Amino acid sequence: MATRNPDPSLAGSVSTTAAGGRLIFVPSRFREIGVALGASVVVPLWIAAPLLVVTLLVAVLTASALVWAIVWVVLGLTVLSVAVLVLALTVTTSTTMVRWIEFRPAGRATQIVVARFLRSSTVAVADLQRVVVVERLRLGRRKSIRVVLQTPHGATVDCEPALHAPLSQVGTEALLDWLAGQLGSTQAVMEHRTEVDRDFQCPDEWWTPSDLSALWHVPVSAVDQLAVRHGIRSYQYTPRGAATHRDGTKTVYDPARAHEVAEELREAHAVDLGGNGTKEVPQG
Repeated sequence: MATRNPDPSLAGSVSTTAAGGRLIFVPSRFREIGVALGASVVVPLWIAAPLLVVTLLVAVLTASALVWAIVWVVLGLTVLSVAVLVLALTVTTSTTMVRWIEFRPAGRATQIVVARFLRSSTVAVADLQRVVVVERLRLGRRKSIRVVLQTPHGATVDCEPALHAPLSQVGTEALLDWLAGQLGSTQAVMEHRTEVDRDFQCPDEWWTPSDLSALWHVPVSAVDQLAVRHGIRSYQYTPRGAATHRDGTKTVYDPARAHEVAEELREAHAVDLGGNGTKEVPQG
């Protein structure tokens, strides 16, 4: 039987069993399968409902046999889509998602048990080359986190938390420390890797000089100079309705890189305060 780890930063994410330490990615497999089934039903209905309602209304008003045939065809295709999605998502969830991994025995693990929904497999710690904690960031905020087990033979095990799983909120350092504690003196390399989501549409999701001024705590006049210095991509466009106006062109900046620069500026500011208590602000 599993007992919860007392460390509050890992609450709900790790537990201790009689066999060893367990890292939990899917707290409830029934809830996860329920989410998959719900999505497979809602998505086809959401897409087909407008067409189905319109054709049904026309069929009732016209009493046309052809329109009624179209109604039944749309309804049949919707039911078929639901059935296909239910099967596909159920199979995908049950065969690919990792429920938990367990390090046996605790503190000096020699094997890692990887439990999926329907089966389990074992990875020998001696064959483990690298353990990578991968964070995906968007605008400086975590969007997802996963643990990747790599072996010298190129095999990998990707373990990603379910939606709203407690592990999604665990701090990276706490997770790395816990993993290192479970592996003990193994030769496997512990690594933290970040992936920045830069998939922003131009220009609607890019940021104006005023946005960067507020983020960086600098005058608006200094934004262009800092953006060029730090290699931030920019994009110029003319908003609708401003094409006939003078100076209607606007410049916007890549928000992902802007957040990285904000961290760099904060670190530089901390160094300046530690050295002489002054801060130099670029002038435009």
